[in-house]
Amino acid sequence: MTLQKASLALLLVFVIVFSFVAIIQLEKNNVWANGAIKPLTTLSSSQMAYQDIVKDSPASVINNSTTRMAVYDFISANPGIQFRGICTGLSIAIGTAEFHLGVLKKAGLISFVRDGKYKRFFASKKFSTKKMQLISFLRHETIREIIKKMVAEKSVPHQRLATYLCITSQGLTWHMNRLREEGIVKENCNGIRVTYSLNEVYVQSLPELLCLVEQ
Repeated sequence: MTLQKASLALLLVFVIVFSFVAIIQLEKNNVWANGAIKPLTTLSSSQMAYQDIVKDSPASVINNSTTRMAVYDFISANPGIQFRGICTGLSIAIGTAEFHLGVLKKAGLISFVRDGKYKRFFASKKFSTKKMQLISFLRHETIREIIKKMVAEKSVPHQRLATYLCITSQGLTWHMNRLREEGIVKENCNGIRVTYSLNEVYVQSLPELLCLVEQ
């Protein structure tokens, strides 16, 4: 009986202590939730370094890292380059590229436009939004060949263009619908004959952008 009483007493003490700890923790959580006290969060060394870097001037952001300068110069020389293209072109790791691109973007030195599921990067303030979109289109090989043919011949029949590109008529239709939706090309129908030509707005700018992409 004495052993049983001792066990019950020990169990009772354990329950009381556990309940007391639980009540204290609950009170702490309520205080945090009400905004009186904020729980401490610890930044990693890389996060602290990132925050310090982006406070610098744009010139310092570039000049204080050889790799970051190389990333910026590579984007400037290859407007519309994709993320993987940067990693491959500079032979740098994915994590390294992500870090430096984040710093450059935060400092306002680079920008990007969406191209489907990809991002295409540009040095800031060098191109308008529309020109960045056009360059993104020209980074696609088939579309670039379509535009080159139309620049050279002004007006191109559908079937001849498909033959030139070595793609099906349906495949060409898909590309041309995309270009028409963006207002880059016009479609002219004469019975069953369909021809394409560039929108006059882009007749002068596209050859220049083509040279930029292919240099």
